[in-house]
Amino acid sequence: MKWTQNEPCCGDMVRVKITFYYHYGIYADEKNVIQFGLPNNVQQPADEVKVISTDIYTFLSGGELEVAELSSKERRERKPPKQTVDEAVSRIGEGGYNILHNNCEHFAYECVFGKSTSSFIDDLRKNIRKKLNKD
Repeated sequence: MKWTQNEPCCGDMVRVKITFYYHYGIYADEKNVIQFGLPNNVQQPADEVKVISTDIYTFLSGGELEVAELSSKERRERKPPKQTVDEAVSRIGEGGYNILHNNCEHFAYECVFGKSTSSFIDDLRKNIRKKLNKD
């Protein structure tokens, strides 16, 4: 998957860089980006973070929008855009946020591909394992 600064379409996975991490969501239209919490939810207690819908400007919080550009394999594996948005919308109000196991990236990947994953967390774990194996 590559990330570009193209115009998003309904059902696209989108992200915005917030300091050292990215915040992810599902683009429905300019008035509705469904996301697990707000971009700055790291300051919010985990039990208060919910799946919400905001407009694109709130999602961006002054940052630049990036849109997932799926490979041909990923396009075959993804849910149809309408189903992606329907899945995201059906989860509005859902809680259970956990930075390691259930964050905004997990949410977006699950809506698009039907499986929960976070490249940020996976890379973090790999780096920790490498560090531990060196010592």
